[in-house]
Amino acid sequence: MKNLLKYTATLALVAFALLTLFLSSSIIFDWFGIRAQEGNYVLIVVWANFISSIIYLFAAYGFITLKKWTVKLLITSLGLLALAAIGFIIHINTGGLYETKTVGALLFRMTVTLIFTFLAYLTTLKWNK
Repeated sequence: MKNLLKYTATLALVAFALLTLFLSSSIIFDWFGIRAQEGNYVLIVVWANFISSIIYLFAAYGFITLKKWTVKLLITSLGLLALAAIGFIIHINTGGLYETKTVGALLFRMTVTLIFTFLAYLTTLKWNK
């Protein structure tokens, strides 16, 4: 059971990381014309997603090798996303343009990161004593 959870969580985290890396870097570096399709994106959120995607890849390695620092990495990513959310709220309150889908996407990413953090806790700290 523990190995199944470890491998499933690792695979899901890698997939999530690569998708996030592709989408955020496409906006930052304007690959494939994706930036124009995104409308009123908020750069602080995009950069937080980009950095989080790199953190997710390191955390996936930590998952597969059962490293205790995996939880700390994911908590760092969660903190970064929380800071981006604060920046996003400030951006909105100062009249900045944004897409309403960004609110849901940011909440979704924070929730997924929280789930991966819990799974990392189970597999690397609680069950790996």
